[in-house]
Amino acid sequence: MKFLHTILLGLCALSAASLAGACGGDGEDKPVTGPESITVGQENTVNIGSDGGVIGPLTVTATGEWDVACEQSWVRLVKEGTTLRTGGTVTVTVDANNTRQERTATLVCMSGRARANVTIVQAGKAPVPVDPTINVPEGYELVWNDEFDRGTTLGSDWRHEVQGPGWVNNELQTYVNGEQGGRRVTEITDGHLTITAFKAGSRVYSGRVYAMENTGWKYGIFEAAIRLPKGKGTWPAFWMMPANNNFATNPWPRCGEIDIMEEVGYHPEYTSSSIHCQAYNHTIGTQRTAERLTAGSQEDYHIYRLEWTPDYIETSVDGVRLLRFDNDGKGNVSTWPFDKPFYIILNLAWGGDWGGAQGVDESCLPATMDVEYVRVFQKVN
Repeated sequence: MKFLHTILLGLCALSAASLAGACGGDGEDKPVTGPESITVGQENTVNIGSDGGVIGPLTVTATGEWDVACEQSWVRLVKEGTTLRTGGTVTVTVDANNTRQERTATLVCMSGRARANVTIVQAGKAPVPVDPTINVPEGYELVWNDEFDRGTTLGSDWRHEVQGPGWVNNELQTYVNGEQGGRRVTEITDGHLTITAFKAGSRVYSGRVYAMENTGWKYGIFEAAIRLPKGKGTWPAFWMMPANNNFATNPWPRCGEIDIMEEVGYHPEYTSSSIHCQAYNHTIGTQRTAERLTAGSQEDYHIYRLEWTPDYIETSVDGVRLLRFDNDGKGNVSTWPFDKPFYIILNLAWGGDWGGAQGVDESCLPATMDVEYVRVFQKVN
């Protein structure tokens, strides 16, 4: 056995020597390959503002096929020439950063075993400059407002509804796109918005306007200073509906509705707040509503506010709570559809199921709803 072991060791040594010789001890027969490498752009760190935008195209230099990846969903890449052994380009698109916090993303660039990283640093959104006369709730910031102090007509953040009588709630008015026969249903004058219902011929015309209809806001404090119209038949409202809702697949009341302020002229100065959803709505007598006398609401401006969080909806008038509706925490859309963006609505209806429940008095026309401002605050991120 010892003799056999000695022979095997000799054969192994001989084989090793033969292999070494076959590889060419002087290196003449060995394939020569350069080291793998990759570089992207000229900087290891790229800074971009909160509005986002496009970076590049960045030049990629590589010794073989290459790729670039990024895990952050707010960064998108377009790569050109990944199969070229000389490199190519990568163009980076960065989404807007709507938070106050700076954020970073890493581009991981690969070619074989070679790696190179590029860090993208995006600034947080700067606070909106706030008029010192605006009272911003603690822990919140002003994210949108209209003080109605510019021009004579509503800006691009607003849209007029155009509908004939009976469109909803058997209301009698015709909603028009700002004016009818040279008379305006909405107008900015003396630092406030007026929504006016008036009769022309056999019809009553009025205004219903939407703020930020396509985007809305999810949670926050929504506030308006309003002076209410006078007269039996008037039905002013400040309320919210879900943005970009498909009513064919998510109809009312399942979609949800938040009424911050409503009043009807035959019951003057009693302002109310309500929420509507599948489980709680007026068609089945289960709506959650609160009402209170707001003395002087047809003579002076009063502040109507909604505080909306993931846990509750609460309305108030002049800082005094009116309605509180809590999320039951069951994740049931029939009781809490209020987990998506909603947009603001201001309108002055005439007659209808509630506004005309005790008839209408056309002698009070024209009637005007005045709005001093509308403001939206959200929590600081």
